[in-house]
Amino acid sequence: MKSLDLRNFAAAIHVHDPPVKALISIGGGGSHSAFAPLAADPAARSAFIHSTVAFAREYGLDGFDLDWEFPKHDKEMADVGELLFEWRAAVESEAAATGRPRLLLTSAVYFAPRFFLSSGRRSYPIDRMAAGLDWINAMCYDLHGSWDTSATGEHAALYDPSSNMSTSYGLESWVAAGMPREKVAMGMPLYGKTWLLKDPEQHGVGAPTVGVGPGKDGVLVYAKVEEFNREKGATVVHDEAMVAAYSYAGRTWIGYDDPWSVTRKVEYARRLGLGGYFFWAIGYDDEWRVSRAGNGSIIMHRNGKGRRKLTELTLFDLAAWSAWGR
Repeated sequence: MKSLDLRNFAAAIHVHDPPVKALISIGGGGSHSAFAPLAADPAARSAFIHSTVAFAREYGLDGFDLDWEFPKHDKEMADVGELLFEWRAAVESEAAATGRPRLLLTSAVYFAPRFFLSSGRRSYPIDRMAAGLDWINAMCYDLHGSWDTSATGEHAALYDPSSNMSTSYGLESWVAAGMPREKVAMGMPLYGKTWLLKDPEQHGVGAPTVGVGPGKDGVLVYAKVEEFNREKGATVVHDEAMVAAYSYAGRTWIGYDDPWSVTRKVEYARRLGLGGYFFWAIGYDDEWRVSRAGNGSIIMHRNGKGRRKLTELTLFDLAAWSAWGR
């Protein structure tokens, strides 16, 4: 994005009614090699932090989303804590010195606070994150994918009766670990994961497969999922136990979120008392159908004083965040 485009984007966002904030996401998939040495070096951390504050003020942004995917061991997790501690101190100091609103700090994180599947088991520094961040964006997706081509899997199911690989497990683990629930945002994907069935007659969750299906590395954006379902006359299944959708036609099987599952997920997030939810990535939707379903499920709600609308919709790096009014 060009500098002028970024300024225009931020200006357009700020005139939205109700008020909207613009954050810039720093990092992304494969960002580990950049963040690891930076976070380990006090001088590099300081330079990074001061440059981000200057950048945000120059372009009229409201804050940052740290997207480090992912710290690989406990030392790097500790470095995350140091980075966030110093970053928070810097934005508070800058706000006090200038009289401007404090810049927001958020972070995209693994779906659970502890990495428990790999040999490098490690945990996020919850205390530092709870104190330093305005919220976390828990990426509750990619729980199954091309790395396991033996069976179909719902990559973003709300529940999984047979394992801990579920949205509910991840979110409730964050809260149990000490992250304030109002600082937790539930992530939902606007894309599906595809597989090729070994036997077209076996097409449920966990059915045997021989590889990935359509899309690069078996990933198909939601608009293409809907196109596949229409053109192939696919059977669409809403799994009540998992709160997830899947479809199949011939040997192709796709697991994904749709308006049905998103509505139920957002209802769950509200019951859990979470701060909000977000989608990755908004450009993958089909005529806003899924994102509008999430918005529609919470736009009017009881708060003890009647009904009111959600108060904030922030767009950052092609993702959409919704925080309901409190």
